[in-house]
Amino acid sequence: MPDAPKGAPRAQEVGRPVVTPVRVVIGLCLVAPFVAMLWVGSYAKIDPTFIGIPFFYWYQMLWVLVSTGLTMIAYKLWQRDQRGRKAAATTPGSPR
Repeated sequence: MPDAPKGAPRAQEVGRPVVTPVRVVIGLCLVAPFVAMLWVGSYAKIDPTFIGIPFFYWYQMLWVLVSTGLTMIAYKLWQRDQRGRKAAATTPGSPR
């Protein structure tokens, strides 16, 4: 079996699982808008209207804002996760 490139950590050396609760939350934040938009039966109706706009349209526009917020949350969580991994990897005495 060929060796990994120099400097590349092996899975056993990292010591932290790849799937963490934070990463699950990140995944959920990114998948939720797709599920909401692909489930057309949940919003394919006219009522209730909002300032004269049928539900079908304002629901989709609302998801534009919700998706923006969820993507921002996922990005911030990812940054925090990466900072934590980097700090754990550079801390003396930590498993690498």
